[in-house]
Amino acid sequence: MAHILVTGGLGYIGSHTVVELIQHKHSVIVVDNLSNSEQSVLQGIYDITGVLPAFEHIDICNKQELSNCFTKHSPIDAVIHFAAYKAVGESVQKPLEYYTNNVYGLLVLLDVMRAHNCNNLVFSSSCTVYGQPTELPVTEQAPLQKATSPYGNTKQICEDIIQDYITSNPLFKASLLRYFNPIGAHPSACIGELPKGIPNNLVPFITQTAAGIRKELQVFGNDYNTPDGSAIRDYIYVVDLAKAHVASLNRILNNNVNKACEICNLGTGTGVSVLEMIHAFEQATGVTVPYSIAPRRAGDIEQVWASTSYANKLLNWKADTPLIEIMRTAWNWEKKIRGIQ
Repeated sequence: MAHILVTGGLGYIGSHTVVELIQHKHSVIVVDNLSNSEQSVLQGIYDITGVLPAFEHIDICNKQELSNCFTKHSPIDAVIHFAAYKAVGESVQKPLEYYTNNVYGLLVLLDVMRAHNCNNLVFSSSCTVYGQPTELPVTEQAPLQKATSPYGNTKQICEDIIQDYITSNPLFKASLLRYFNPIGAHPSACIGELPKGIPNNLVPFITQTAAGIRKELQVFGNDYNTPDGSAIRDYIYVVDLAKAHVASLNRILNNNVNKACEICNLGTGTGVSVLEMIHAFEQATGVTVPYSIAPRRAGDIEQVWASTSYANKLLNWKADTPLIEIMRTAWNWEKKIRGIQ
């Protein structure tokens, strides 16, 4: 059993990964500043696993508090780092906040890890590092384009920082997981995506509109060069994504890595348009989603989906949950938190 610190562990992807870690018999310490999450998520994790992970209400930019956490829970064998601001559109409006939280937060974390001799990291990166790729599907060897948003740029910078640190520290091992668009909720409906305020991601906007919380869904752009004019993304089930984090972590802990820094795309390998997502939800639930067409959103790219063959082979893992099933989990979660029968 390894002791794993998970930053942003009460967030959407973090909480699902904590569940998978516990189910793989790891001991988990959750660090979260609750800026985009709720402490009640701990109860959902407990309801699924029967285990209540240790929780520290800490902002990772606070070096002293984070260092105290490492001392308190010593030894920490590895860190899975999720804590970051993550909205593409918002990052265009608030670039300084994004650089401070995402880049400085990583610098603090690495400095504290170095001080406590913790040399194993799984980093939550993003397909945004590819910008608008020149070839699809995107492989890990694709050149990184200039980021189309400050959010995407923070992920590129963080990847560079980690790789530079690895060069300086021969003991350090990291996995950079570039994932595409996580969706859905745990099948138990005990945890799921819980955005504060207006959602930035498509599926919670769909479910909130279906639940009557939002008047209608705005589709940002119907004039892209795609079959139906709406933007195309690779949507991956959050539970499948969480399992990939554990597989990647176990490779590092078992010293099975091929090199000090492994980079993997995590997606399904299939692109789905925004309009296709709406229709898939309607097909899965029988609920109609009213929508309107809005102008393109700043920082958005036209289309992207992953080549997943490398991750499938390296991690012995595949994201293969059907989209219809994923949409049902998202709707069941929305109904639960809204008290809808």
